[in-house]
Amino acid sequence: MPRPSDAEVEQRRQEVLRHVIDCGEVRIDQLTEQFGVSLMTMHRDLDDLAERRLLRKLRGKVAAYPALTMETAKRFRENLNLPVKEALSALAFEQVAAGQTVFVDDSTTLFPLVRRFPELGRLVVITNSLEEARILGEADGVEVLLLGGRYTEFDSCSGPDTVVALGRMRADVGFVSATAVAGGRLYHPVRDYADLKTAALAASNRNVLVVDHSKFGRTATYDYGDVGAYDVVITDDMTPADEIAAMRALGVEVLVAEVPEGS
Repeated sequence: MPRPSDAEVEQRRQEVLRHVIDCGEVRIDQLTEQFGVSLMTMHRDLDDLAERRLLRKLRGKVAAYPALTMETAKRFRENLNLPVKEALSALAFEQVAAGQTVFVDDSTTLFPLVRRFPELGRLVVITNSLEEARILGEADGVEVLLLGGRYTEFDSCSGPDTVVALGRMRADVGFVSATAVAGGRLYHPVRDYADLKTAALAASNRNVLVVDHSKFGRTATYDYGDVGAYDVVITDDMTPADEIAAMRALGVEVLVAEVPEGS
């Protein structure tokens, strides 16, 4: 069996981290079974994550840090698969025009897109992400409307107050990402964020889902509909063909970004 690439190892470690965060605490032997790797390989993965202060390795098990882990994990995700995220953002950027009002949710997948917004000059950006507000804070011509609500460890706001605030606004185009997609259906491990993504559909005239290949073939606790509610889905050329076919069968336009070879 060929040795996995560094990118594949890093992707697996991200998935292990996400699982530990979702569960809070997991036995190491359970992780080896779930991810189909040897005990030695799993220990290497966990040692790497522990050295980055992303989780705590205990006797026979691993545990998530509370709030600190999630903030650190955000930085970890932000720097993962950057060439893929840049390719997605190039296609997503074509969906925006100067002078529009845009909603962007707090996914790190969308950070490269947000960094391009100042190129358009005049723009109004609605977001629940404090990081995206910071990115645009010094941009000339860009007005940022930050949705309030309960501040979370994801460095963003969520909850009923956030949904109500978004309901009082109207965007020309809305961009969101997804944590898990399987057979065209959408899932999220946190109910408040699933509710916000649903509310964003009602708040925008045109809706764009931006999601990379690593999110497909996965489910999470809360099902919040399917991709047929979106006008456009933007993904990359490593997304499984059957997942792309399932989305197109729901009547949504799917744009596939080409990721530079070797990325």
